[in-house]
Amino acid sequence: MNINSRIKLLSKLGRFFSDYLKKNNNEFDEIIFRNVDKKIEEVKHQNSFFDLDNIKNCFAYWAQNLNEKKLKKLEPNYKSENSKNILIIMAGNIPLVGFHDFLCVFICGHKSIIKKSSKDSVLYNLIFKLLLSWEPKFENCFRIVERVNLEIDAVIATGNNSSTHFFEKYFKKYPKIIRKNRNSVAILNGNESQKDLKKLMKDIFLYYGLGCRSVSKIFIPKDYNLDKIFKASIDWKKLINNNSYYNNYNYNKSVFLLNSEKFYDNGLVILKESKKLGSPISVLYYEKYDSLDKLKKYLDANRDKLQCVVSNNLVKNSTKFGMTQSPALLEFADNVNTVDFLLKVNE
Repeated sequence: MNINSRIKLLSKLGRFFSDYLKKNNNEFDEIIFRNVDKKIEEVKHQNSFFDLDNIKNCFAYWAQNLNEKKLKKLEPNYKSENSKNILIIMAGNIPLVGFHDFLCVFICGHKSIIKKSSKDSVLYNLIFKLLLSWEPKFENCFRIVERVNLEIDAVIATGNNSSTHFFEKYFKKYPKIIRKNRNSVAILNGNESQKDLKKLMKDIFLYYGLGCRSVSKIFIPKDYNLDKIFKASIDWKKLINNNSYYNNYNYNKSVFLLNSEKFYDNGLVILKESKKLGSPISVLYYEKYDSLDKLKKYLDANRDKLQCVVSNNLVKNSTKFGMTQSPALLEFADNVNTVDFLLKVNE
């Protein structure tokens, strides 16, 4: 498949996501939509955090981004006839979190050797089956494996801090991108509107806060009224109906009570003061600051631990409220350009 046929195939997938969400079956058969409905039910049994709202949000993101205009921006500067085998070890914390890596490998003309997460396999099976039904040549562009026991030329792996240590050692002889744990934070100064805070809640609660782009901590002025956060969070109260989320909430609350630790709670989210960046599910850490300049220096010093910093332009290159889970295709995880990396594999 040449680059144009690859882009057209991905664009068709984008249209499919869009039409599925709109229940528009002008281009695609309604039978396929019903099969997707069944697969989504299967997904929910595989991973209780992958509920219908989150899957639809994931589909909507890709519907907006899988079009020819945006995909051409990812297109490499030169065409390589020398296809490589690129191992992709995918995470499973949020739906299709590894799809961007596959997208980059596919756009660059390489073959993806995919090790899926056990927490997110159904959606990938569905998507690859669709792509194969539209373009049989796609069969030569990917392979799904349970074990890495074949020749590879480079590695893209995402995991936690302990697994990435293993990846670094195991794949030491290969060109690689290894992604460790990262967290996202927000900076508030008290001048944010209620609309801003409601958008921030999306950054906090979407995907149950499980993504590296999910805000796990807020930095607030010393006199900040935390009731503003509770008030803004009301629209997300149904999250507590998810058994897995509720169990985490109940466990964390019990631990804090047993340890006589101070916290605030509104029945949905626990606010707790902490110096840590990453918070458990259902907990939002906060830290008070008295100097924005000192805070900027702290964030700069911890840049390798952060994915996004959200604010109303309080710091350079900050992400807008409500946009952490809507990165542009050219906004690469950990600020490592995956396409550039893949081009260097050819050298």
